[in-house]
Amino acid sequence: MMRLEQETRMRHRSKTLGFVLAIMSGWLGLVASCAAEPDEDVLGKSSGYPLGPRWSAMTNRVGSWSALDRVPGVLGQFVRHGENVLPLPKALQPPEIKYRFRSQAYTLDDYLERRRVTGLLVLKNGEIVAERYRYGRSEEARFLSFSMAKSVTSMLIGVALEKGVIASLDEPAGQYAKDLAGSAYGATSIRHLLRMSSGITFTERYDGQDDVAKLSYSFATGSPSTLSVLRSFSERHSPPGEKFVYASAETDVLGRVLTGATGRSMADLTTEWLWKPLGAESDAFWCHGRDRQAGAYFCFNATLRDWGRLGLLMANDGKVAGRQIISADYLHEATDIAKQPAAFAPAKATPYFGYGYQFWLQPLKERSFVFQGVHGQAVFVQPATGIVMVQTAVYAQASGAQDPEPHTERAALWLGVLQSLGGRTERY
Repeated sequence: MMRLEQETRMRHRSKTLGFVLAIMSGWLGLVASCAAEPDEDVLGKSSGYPLGPRWSAMTNRVGSWSALDRVPGVLGQFVRHGENVLPLPKALQPPEIKYRFRSQAYTLDDYLERRRVTGLLVLKNGEIVAERYRYGRSEEARFLSFSMAKSVTSMLIGVALEKGVIASLDEPAGQYAKDLAGSAYGATSIRHLLRMSSGITFTERYDGQDDVAKLSYSFATGSPSTLSVLRSFSERHSPPGEKFVYASAETDVLGRVLTGATGRSMADLTTEWLWKPLGAESDAFWCHGRDRQAGAYFCFNATLRDWGRLGLLMANDGKVAGRQIISADYLHEATDIAKQPAAFAPAKATPYFGYGYQFWLQPLKERSFVFQGVHGQAVFVQPATGIVMVQTAVYAQASGAQDPEPHTERAALWLGVLQSLGGRTERY
């Protein structure tokens, strides 16, 4: 009798436990479903977000674009950090970040559930207001810049000018990049290259058939050489300095100006002039082409927090811990709408942004600017209010011209960050 009662109780407990487990399993499944990140299966989650030599393949984007130094066949050189790390303390009571998009209210977490963002960092006066990693990324990941690297190249030009390594921005590029002497790019001034106003015809549509595809193919394979590709562009659609036309070739030339003027690599210059002085906490790296020249226009890689420190350096007009490491005058020339010719203002250079010295100028009355790369990479900076936002991403399309929706929502988020943190949003 006792044995039968024990078995009955055991069967009852087993059914109860099974029911509870079933409920928990369903609940956990619901949580997992809710926590799914946009397009994670397409982006290679089941394979652990693999690395791969085809950088733009969907299943390789998350893995390769956060660890390019571990992708077979990629050449490069590390940028070393120093012993003194600039602290980024976490805000004790960070305000909630909200924004509006398409007449709907959203939070920062809503944004991350809607877009292919691998990392997002928000700083206010050097404190971390928000820091998020997605798709299995972590604070150790070194995120590929794409064209955010152009702004880093500009910063190095500013230091070179201050040190007298480059005598004047109005000198022709061929004065320093000797291999380009006698070419159209070699005859173009450094200032016109900084503003992407050489007037030289160069197409950048991201369709695989344009001039930037030719440039990138030569970078990756060495055949034909990148120098021969650069020298092949000779026609001008307009006189130098008159018109902004986005052209990655112009930043490649600026990288050659830097290495030609100094006899040193971009990585060495970045280590000495930027990385150690600004207090980076991790090593970064530049990718190299087959000619061992750094990809000045697209291939700098750094952690999310160190991208934030670069933004903070710009927010402080080139100063760190009381030390001026980039000329404030140069940075204002690079990022202030009022210091650009009229053709480079917002709504003139492009329908939305203006353009400075390799920085995108936002259409706001308060000086605000962006380092910006394809597929969603960006560092937004508003110096007067100390607000910086960094985003790394794996958008499906390269630019807002191909798919405006994610870029438009990112702009809405930035305005929401400004509004949430006491920034200024009055339109230019």
